[in-house]
Amino acid sequence: MKAITIIQPWATLIAIGAKKFETRSWPTKHRGELAIHAGKKIDREACEQETIKTALAAHGYTPDNLPTGSIVATGSLSECYKARQYGLSDYVELTSNSGIKSIDGPEFVYGDYSTGRFAWEIADVQQLAEPIPAKGQQGLWNWAASGTTSE
Repeated sequence: MKAITIIQPWATLIAIGAKKFETRSWPTKHRGELAIHAGKKIDREACEQETIKTALAAHGYTPDNLPTGSIVATGSLSECYKARQYGLSDYVELTSNSGIKSIDGPEFVYGDYSTGRFAWEIADVQQLAEPIPAKGQQGLWNWAASGTTSE
């Protein structure tokens, strides 16, 4: 299964269903199963933003108990959109061959939707009951359920 390493709190926001898109500077052609790996880094400043803090707290998380260095959820990468932000507003339009979507509200706070970036739509997310320790990597990488990686 393909996996992506994401720093905290973003990985947990995906796992709890609050964050629907992962933003990256690069597109992907991959569609299908995707494991969400929480990297070892925690952006503590982001954890203090009210929208993020509230979403995490609703599920019992604080910066001190976020899982790191482990697979925290699985889902399906359903689409990759190109972002276009309009002026200084919080309105973002996402476009792909399958259509157009817009981003606003809390989702806007959960990613970098600057013009030219890419938003990977992650659907059917299932948070794991217990995180599975795994060593992350840059880019998309292969993860086996045993927690090992391969090329």
